Amino acid sequence: MSLNELFDGARSRIRRYTPTEAHAAMQAGAVIVDIRERFSREHDGVIPGAYHVPRTVLEWRVASDEYRNPALQDKRLILVCDHGFSTVFAASMLIDLGFDVGDVIGGFEAWKADGLETGIARPYDGLPGNGPPD
Repeated sequence: MSLNELFDGARSRIRRYTPTEAHAAMQAGAVIVDIRERFSREHDGVIPGAYHVPRTVLEWRVASDEYRNPALQDKRLILVCDHGFSTVFAASMLIDLGFDVGDVIGGFEAWKADGLETGIARPYDGLPGNGPPD
């Protein structure tokens, strides 16, 4: 199997939101989960109200009994990365774990391009993925 075939398979399994749809879903109670690394968030900005859960700890903060972030429990999760590629595999993994999850088509760049609100990343030195919303 090629990488493109694997990606297409993962993409076909998840709910993909336009930035505007993701914003509306957030207003209706879904949680935006920003999986970008710290530098991108500090350089490019954040989505106000989103939770930062780095990709490296995502499954642990969502599905682990011991390390779970309670703010993400029993919520529809909408993942966002820089350009909308990393979230495809991440969302597919969370679907395998039984969660209601999708991603933002085009990622944070599309969110900004659509003129949706962004903000400045706030410092957080605690356990990665367990901070307050942006």
